Amino acid sequence: MAKTKTQPEPVRDPKADHLLTPQNCVLVLIDYQPEQYSTVTSSSREEITLNVVALCKLAQAYSIPVVLSTVAVGMGVNEGTIPAIREALPGVEEIDRTGVNAWEDEDFRKAVQGTGRRKVVIAALWTEVCLAFPTLDMLAEGYEVYPVADAVGGISPTAHTRAFDRMIQAGARPITAISFGCEIMRNWARGDSDSLRHVMRWYFPEHRHLHKSA
Repeated sequence: MAKTKTQPEPVRDPKADHLLTPQNCVLVLIDYQPEQYSTVTSSSREEITLNVVALCKLAQAYSIPVVLSTVAVGMGVNEGTIPAIREALPGVEEIDRTGVNAWEDEDFRKAVQGTGRRKVVIAALWTEVCLAFPTLDMLAEGYEVYPVADAVGGISPTAHTRAFDRMIQAGARPITAISFGCEIMRNWARGDSDSLRHVMRWYFPEHRHLHKSA
C-alpha cells in the first residue's frame, strides 16, 4: 500500500529560496492601456487580460507587492490601465511616465527598488518595447527577471518571439501566469494553498469559455 502523505515538506527559507516565493519577488505590470492593446496581434486582448488578472489575484492573495505603470496619461495621449486590471488591484496606484522604458523613469525605478526584492515578475505591452527594455536594464543591474509569457503581447508574432529571444539571451527567465501561482504556493498541504485553489477555480472556467468562443 502506498504511503499516505498529508503533511507538507519543510518550508525553505522564503527570502533566500532560488525559486519564487511570496516573500522574495515583486510583480511589475506596465502599460495595460487601450492604446497598447489596440495594436497587439501576437495574442488576443482577452487571453492577455485573463492572465494579467490572474497575476493580480495571485499577488493580492499572497501579499506580493505590485508596481503598476502607465505611459503618457498625464500628457493626454493615452488612457489609463484598463478597468479589469485596475479592479483586480485595489489600492495600487499607477505610476505614469513619458518614456517607453519604465526603468528610465525615476518614480518607477524607486518603486521597484523600494520593495527590496531582487526577483521581478514582469508583464507589459508591448513585448518588444515596454517589456523588453526594462527587463534588459534590470538584468544589467543584477536583478532576476521573470517575464510572464502568456500575459504579454507584441505588434506581431515575430516581434513578440524575437523579443523573448533577446531577453532570454540576456538572462531572463520566462514563466506563465499559472506556473507563477504554483511556484509561490509550492505545496498543496500548506495552510495557504487554498489561495491558489481559489484563483484556479476562477481561472479555468474563464479559460475554457475563452477558448470555446474563440
